[in-house]
Amino acid sequence: MERSYRASTTALAGGDAWIHGAAEPLAQARLSQQWLALCMMSLGALGFIYGDVALVWQHLPIEHMPGARPIAYLFALIELVAGIGLLLRQWAKPASALLVAFMLVWTVLLKLPAVIVVPSMEATWLGFGEIAVIFAGAWVLFACHMGEYRGWLRPLTGRRGVRAARVVFALSLPMIGLSHFVYSEQTVALVPSWLPYPLGWAYFTGACSIAACLAVLFGVLPQLAARLEAVMLWIITLLVWVPTVFSAPHDRTGWTALAISAAIACGAWVVADSYRAVPYRSA
Repeated sequence: MERSYRASTTALAGGDAWIHGAAEPLAQARLSQQWLALCMMSLGALGFIYGDVALVWQHLPIEHMPGARPIAYLFALIELVAGIGLLLRQWAKPASALLVAFMLVWTVLLKLPAVIVVPSMEATWLGFGEIAVIFAGAWVLFACHMGEYRGWLRPLTGRRGVRAARVVFALSLPMIGLSHFVYSEQTVALVPSWLPYPLGWAYFTGACSIAACLAVLFGVLPQLAARLEAVMLWIITLLVWVPTVFSAPHDRTGWTALAISAAIACGAWVVADSYRAVPYRSA
């Protein structure tokens, strides 16, 4: 009976290994994991090339801070090592631990202070939400690779960790979606000129992120909602930032924005992959 149950659940998960009996598929050799790894490696490469952090997305809290360049190189090294590790099966577990710790520091130390100091400015929430999506994806990988850990990390690993990461992902989406309404003029400027009704697209994509949040939080077709959000983020990345890079290949801002936007899309993709064992029509 147990063997048949495991066989059926493995089939639902697309043939993935299972984590010590946990109801979550191991994200090994998953395309979402590989792409997130490539995005982190890209950020690391940009850090080494420019000797600086990732502009507004990784902005250090003190302007002209002493030791800013060594910090930038340290960040770049962590991103590069974590990305390479996620591509190697034997190093995926420590790499996921390194990445989730790094993204937690990035979220809490570099993004949360701005939210606390200027809570009425939606831009601070947008920056926090974008990085929190990547953090949620890293947390899913960490929870999956660690399995049902028995020590003090138990609430952060296995099924509990994955569920918590999904909540973080869901709560991050309105921060991104609301920016499309609050900063509609800036959002419209990013909509490709060949698309009709740019303001409508700005509002539509913002509303989609908010709807995806509600769907994941309340379990209404959560896998479908997470996947559609990831697809939408990828479409935005490809339509907005890829042409920007081609039009100005020597502009650092375009390359950094492309890498960050792709990493956010990959974070959502990883979270969506955590639902692989859940049928699309399941709550």
